[in-house]
Amino acid sequence: MTARRSVLIVGESLAGITAARHLRALGHTGPLTIIGAEEHGAYSRPPLSKAVLKDPAADHTLGLALDGLDAEVIRSPAVTADTRGRTVTTADGRQVDYDALIVATGADARRLAAPGQRGELVLRTLDDARLLRARLADAGSAIVLGAGFLGMEVASACAARGIPVTVVDTDQPLERILGGHLSAVITARAAEYGIRFVQATGFATLTGDPVRGVALPDGTELTADLVVTCAGEVPCVDWLAGTGLADRLGVGIDHACATTVPGVFAAGDVTYLRGDGTLPDRRAPFWSNAVTQGRTAAASVLGLPSPGPPTDDYFWTEVAGLTLKIVGRLPLLGAATTVQGSVTDGRALLTWGHADGTSTVVAYGLRKPVGALRALAAPSSPPAP
Repeated sequence: MTARRSVLIVGESLAGITAARHLRALGHTGPLTIIGAEEHGAYSRPPLSKAVLKDPAADHTLGLALDGLDAEVIRSPAVTADTRGRTVTTADGRQVDYDALIVATGADARRLAAPGQRGELVLRTLDDARLLRARLADAGSAIVLGAGFLGMEVASACAARGIPVTVVDTDQPLERILGGHLSAVITARAAEYGIRFVQATGFATLTGDPVRGVALPDGTELTADLVVTCAGEVPCVDWLAGTGLADRLGVGIDHACATTVPGVFAAGDVTYLRGDGTLPDRRAPFWSNAVTQGRTAAASVLGLPSPGPPTDDYFWTEVAGLTLKIVGRLPLLGAATTVQGSVTDGRALLTWGHADGTSTVVAYGLRKPVGALRALAAPSSPPAP
């Protein structure tokens, strides 16, 4: 691809902005356009549940700077794409041409409310976080649907304010992500922190209009002042209808972040990594992957070698007043191979060894630089033949 060809990035997201910056860093001097859907522009989402719910001052620390990009920014959602004509049309009627397209539209919060049912709260955008923070100020009780990273972070924000909170899920907290051993440890700590957990036997439904509670499959109904759905995300692909780029999992990519359509690449929460016959299709909507895929997509647009794999197994969360940093494959099976420190005291370094010589390392309540964790997770010796 010549330097003067035009690149269009749809999605003013972390993946989109990372791709834009990397394009310029790699020497692309041609036209660069970014289409965004939010009036706030580009900002980092992880602090929404970790900082914004606690402190209004955090609202002004999230922005992802666009300085030095020499990019045209259009803040009107993309509504259609014509991959044959290589154009994207926005909600305000603009038609934007491109030579190469990077899809980085991210995902929306999955909602559980019935059609027309009002008052469901989710946490995906800055506006969502501001609304939830205002509601927390007056809430006397809360229910969180979903015990993943986001659900447990929201529940922790409630408990930190002294709000009695119940988390509802079909699995134990973080079990699908971290495995049974760490899940049990975190569940016990969360209980001490004031977070109650209810394990449902199937899908729960929201009750009330506006929403005021949750109905469980066994007939139990829980009610609270505040009900927050943290049930995952839905890739933002409606604007790609008719292109063949997207399905229910999102936009499929290979290890170069290329899609099945020539000239179109994708990065971030909108994507899934296509299986190769031995491995299944895999969605991994995490911050670290958005950064890695943004860089990879930029290199691929320019016809350059990929800087590395399109996934980065680095995760972090804050639950019940405790920070966890994780480097390595998930979920974790069984107890840790090695433990340094004390899980009971909330300060430990845990390692799970894998057959290929790599490890998954968890800093449990420890201030450990991610670089140090990566070094510990790297293969200690070549895998056995």
